[in-house]
Amino acid sequence: METPLTMARTEELLVLPEEDGQRLDKFLSERLEELTRTAAEKLAISGKVCKSGVALSKSYKVRAGDCIAVTIPAPVEAEVLPEAIPLDIVYEDADLLVVNKPKGMIVHPGAGNPSGTLVNALLAHCGDSLSGIGGVIRPGIVHRIDKDTSGLLIVAKNDFAHVRLAEQIKAHSFTREYEAVVYGNVKQDEGVIDAPIGRHPTDRKKMAVTEKNSRSALTRFEVIARYQGFTHVRLILETGRTHQIRVHMAYLGHPVAGDERYGPKKGIRELHGQCLHAKKIGFRHPRTGEWLDFDSELPPYFQSFLEKLRRISASQGGDLG
Repeated sequence: METPLTMARTEELLVLPEEDGQRLDKFLSERLEELTRTAAEKLAISGKVCKSGVALSKSYKVRAGDCIAVTIPAPVEAEVLPEAIPLDIVYEDADLLVVNKPKGMIVHPGAGNPSGTLVNALLAHCGDSLSGIGGVIRPGIVHRIDKDTSGLLIVAKNDFAHVRLAEQIKAHSFTREYEAVVYGNVKQDEGVIDAPIGRHPTDRKKMAVTEKNSRSALTRFEVIARYQGFTHVRLILETGRTHQIRVHMAYLGHPVAGDERYGPKKGIRELHGQCLHAKKIGFRHPRTGEWLDFDSELPPYFQSFLEKLRRISASQGGDLG
């Protein structure tokens, strides 16, 4: 069972052979997603990083086989300020908004990102009219999409709507359809990836297909077009795990194009991250029960990349099917 993010917790990390000799702050920042090197250094200075019960200095060099215990204090929720950031609002009523999030925008503030987020923009647009269930940092946020994923996101404007929308997510009755460009040529025209996802066993910043401490995850895929070295796919989420599409496509051997975390380390400069768009979403209105469907156009970065692939494929003999 995961420790709630509102509580202090202790992580025990076993140093691997390939990590031997790393500075403590570097080791911690690479293994724990929420820690920067500066934050790791501060934890060491305050005596919260130990080996065999003895506090370690920030300059300690870890050794293979060391078991490092780090106590991460409960986060202090800071005030989040409204910012007049333009929003692409697809739908809005008294209970909810559907927003088309641009690539590169973080959904809510966090360490190192106190401003410029979707939440800052929502506070300026909605004022006090946002669900408080997500707390100070995540008002109105029912579900998330990654910073470098673009597309549709639902925001609750009151607690009534938030609870009923969250129930639909839990029951998997939402429909969520994405489009992506992935590396390689996907051979099957369609298929299902049914593989559990949990935290990566050695890299805390990543998720992975694993049986240990994992949750079931199911993604349906369908090929839209094949190009030279890439495939354009449609993806339907039956569950909503962290990084689900990115992890599942990498597991299939076809990481999302531009995804430096789950694909080749050398990204695709023009994409600035993964080529992944949350294109369609469907759900029952929390108050009326009416079924609502929304669709969004592929954003310019996605369309430009597809056009480039079409030109390359045409010059080398056309699409691959």
